[in-house]
Amino acid sequence: MVARYQPAVSLAPIPPDQVATIVTSLEMRARPTRRPMPMSDLRLIRWRRPDLDKYRALFRRVGAPWLWFSRLVMPDAEVRRIIGDDRVHVFAVEDRAGIEVGMLELDFREAGQCELAYFALVPELAGRGHGRWLMTQALALAWAPGVERVWVHTCTLDHPSALNFYRAQGFMPFARAVETFPDPRLTGHLPRDAAPHIPLFA
Repeated sequence: MVARYQPAVSLAPIPPDQVATIVTSLEMRARPTRRPMPMSDLRLIRWRRPDLDKYRALFRRVGAPWLWFSRLVMPDAEVRRIIGDDRVHVFAVEDRAGIEVGMLELDFREAGQCELAYFALVPELAGRGHGRWLMTQALALAWAPGVERVWVHTCTLDHPSALNFYRAQGFMPFARAVETFPDPRLTGHLPRDAAPHIPLFA
């Protein structure tokens, strides 16, 4: 009998008050071919030096389903420093009624680069082509004069189609890492019923 090779498998236990995710970073090194703007009844509104409470309210609205937490746990002064920087461009996505249903944040603080720091629409808009519309807007803005690289990261807590969506837009994966963090539903930064598809162990 021929012995079958059994690859080594390593499982690292995660404490019940922590969440783990695989983060994939993707980049675009050349401006993509100009595409027709997809149809959408949404509009993009620039928020210059946004009010902190208003910013965090939108951050929660679009990010809670995916356990976005970073700008909720970050000290107020640090968040204000970031979103008040002229090189960080914050946009709200509004529907026809003027209701904020998404956000886009472009970070130009590193010379020659733009990070799509935050890119999301509320889950109710999924599957209607609005994501392609927002990405077309994002790339048109991100590829400003002097930008040589646009990059973004996604993780296994995001929408299941997120990674394939970014790749379909022309982004190429370049790095992967495992991130663990305190569950924001247990720290009180997000409600306990946020992201019900992600188990809550307490």
